[in-house]
Amino acid sequence: MSHVSSHSPHGQSPLRTVQVLGGASAGSSVHVRSLASGLVARGVRVTVCAPAEADLAYGFSGVGAQHVPVPRSSDPAAVAALRAACADADLVHAHGLHAALRAALALSGRRTPLVVTWHTRSHAEGARAHLLRLLERRVARAAAVVLGSSSDLVDRARRRGARDARLAAVAFPTPRKAVEYGDPDRLRHKARAELGATERPLLMAVGSLDRHRGYDTLLDASRAWRSLDPVPLLVIAGEGPLRAALQRRIEDEELPVRLVGRRDDVSELLLASDLAVLPSGRESRSVLAQEALHARVPLVATAVGGIPELVGDAAELVPRADADALAAAVVRLLGDDDRRELLKERGVRQAATWPTEDETVAQVLSVYDELTQTRPLA
Repeated sequence: MSHVSSHSPHGQSPLRTVQVLGGASAGSSVHVRSLASGLVARGVRVTVCAPAEADLAYGFSGVGAQHVPVPRSSDPAAVAALRAACADADLVHAHGLHAALRAALALSGRRTPLVVTWHTRSHAEGARAHLLRLLERRVARAAAVVLGSSSDLVDRARRRGARDARLAAVAFPTPRKAVEYGDPDRLRHKARAELGATERPLLMAVGSLDRHRGYDTLLDASRAWRSLDPVPLLVIAGEGPLRAALQRRIEDEELPVRLVGRRDDVSELLLASDLAVLPSGRESRSVLAQEALHARVPLVATAVGGIPELVGDAAELVPRADADALAAAVVRLLGDDDRRELLKERGVRQAATWPTEDETVAQVLSVYDELTQTRPLA
């Protein structure tokens, strides 16, 4: 563990931090829980401002943090609640653009340092794209330090005027529901039987059913797999606004695809799969990519955002929105046992290079130390 400490032997009071959580991203929520746990263990007082349902799902209170329910909204009542929660904070750390904007509003007129972690790259078109740039600029300039979960986000923060932007150490997010102990082959067979893939290859995609996730491209690619014998089954876990449209396509075009909705056993389903597929149009530090490599499941992913940096040579990378390339990569991997084994071994090696939870907490504490060195004695 780093030498960085949250409480001084010279009489300083414990560091008081507020973590502000924004959107419903599983990755950022798991990161905040892990961070809160590590900070509390090192003597830091941690308050997590997040909706009540987020504490129920991720258990911030259970790791020793104080939870203050604050809705995901920039209306005056939510900002006022956040301002009250930050009243005695030595430092505020916001996760995500919208959380950072609310934190900046809540800290208006105060000298409390603001740290911002950008976990993902937001996307917008038309007039909303201009608003997004303004939001990014406001957040980047309000922050004392911006931590980006991938190099492209660090570069983006600098372009938006960040005074200090650094690559964040973000630990692999341990799946919330641990895989039960038992015979791996039996568990694999059970999961495959439930999905209807006992005698056929099983492909797994995970993520909200939104436009930027690339599911239309994935469905286009699945047409090519119908010529294989046996025909692979693609399972997509997640919910979102495109659910009805995707289901219509699957039925109308008779595609070998199943939408299984939001699941709390994604880790088990992934372990039962032959391949993981990430067709996204934009990604930073994909939870699915990390889980796949960690679980020794070969991955086919689009070469966008932070994905190449995250996976290195441990995945098959294809251009975004290229259904032919995606289909060809999947067909090629399914027919090449040696290549799949090679990717599994590379995945384990690549996962070993990712920051640990201790390293993540150490980096954050060192940033906090820089920004709060002039705190008064207790």
